[in-house]
Amino acid sequence: MPAPRQEIRTRALALGFDAVGFAPAELSDAAKAGLSGFLSAGFHGDMGWLADKAERRADPRALWPAARSVVVLGLNYGPAENPGRAASDRVVGDISLYARHRDYHDVIKKKLKALGRWMGETYSCQVKLFIDTAPVMEKPLAQAAGLGWQGKHTNLVSREFGSWLFLGEILTDFELEADAPDIDHCGECRRCLDVCPTKAFPAPYRLDARRCISYLTIEHKGPIDRGLRPLMGNRIFGCDDCLAICPWNKFARPTGEPALAARADLTGPSLAALARLDDAAFRELFAGSPIKRIGRNRFLRNVLIAIGNSGDAGLAATAIGLLDDADALVRGAAIWAVGRLAPGRIAELAGARLPKEASSDVQEEWRLALSEAAQGARS
Repeated sequence: MPAPRQEIRTRALALGFDAVGFAPAELSDAAKAGLSGFLSAGFHGDMGWLADKAERRADPRALWPAARSVVVLGLNYGPAENPGRAASDRVVGDISLYARHRDYHDVIKKKLKALGRWMGETYSCQVKLFIDTAPVMEKPLAQAAGLGWQGKHTNLVSREFGSWLFLGEILTDFELEADAPDIDHCGECRRCLDVCPTKAFPAPYRLDARRCISYLTIEHKGPIDRGLRPLMGNRIFGCDDCLAICPWNKFARPTGEPALAARADLTGPSLAALARLDDAAFRELFAGSPIKRIGRNRFLRNVLIAIGNSGDAGLAATAIGLLDDADALVRGAAIWAVGRLAPGRIAELAGARLPKEASSDVQEEWRLALSEAAQGARS
């Protein structure tokens, strides 16, 4: 009879997972120390839920005391072509590869449920399923299970799939022999650190999320720091730069999961068209996409920053059209974009709007735009 580990591996691969590993339901002292250092440095920014659930995140058995083993699953989402192609065309939006298709949470969850149900029926064990929305340190667990290692960009790197693996976990009270953990294969390479547009890595293996474009465009809810906006280019949802440059991607292959095939309309969409989205159109366009979770207003904030970075004066009219948007976050970003593309019109536009503006954030955007336009006129 096949051993349980081999049966589970075979079943997982048949369900469409690309990588399977086994680890004890515990984390190394190094992983715990890394989390503690990240939080104490304030690198988590607005993500208070990371600190609130740190105790459970640092110990799978704090999540579930009965847990003995973890089955770690990887799903390849490798692209068919260079995911950074859109970043060079400043009048389109660059959306991170992971968000150009159906929400991966839905795809992985369905497979996890099928595997977990089968495990429970086959081995009379209990299981609990997790993806990255739960307080689980999935990358250290994936390394412990032999799926790869945490690279200098802090993401998982696989010798077989490069930087393109989605992860999911099944905790079980069934004792399973662990795989040998993977070791670090980054060597002296630092390409992922050097390519970061906002210099979000204070040191190898350390990420300051407060400077990371993925955090700024997805997790951060307020106005984005003015000093970081010009560095964001046309990245409107996430950033693939540190992932895409990894040399281990040369061994990667395109995903075989149909639900993870990139949508053509999300590969270099027009900034002008995106800026015209109202809430209903936003929801319709991004139905089934992870982009929908941040909402129309935050998304348009990102689009307007990209418009401001486009250098295309023809997009100034698009930004001007959003100066009277109902949402203060959108209005503030529109002011910045207009200031970049049509500084000569700022005084006129502010004169009609600043006296009536109720938001202190938007008032400050007007004042700074007026000051910058005046300085530019004098130089």
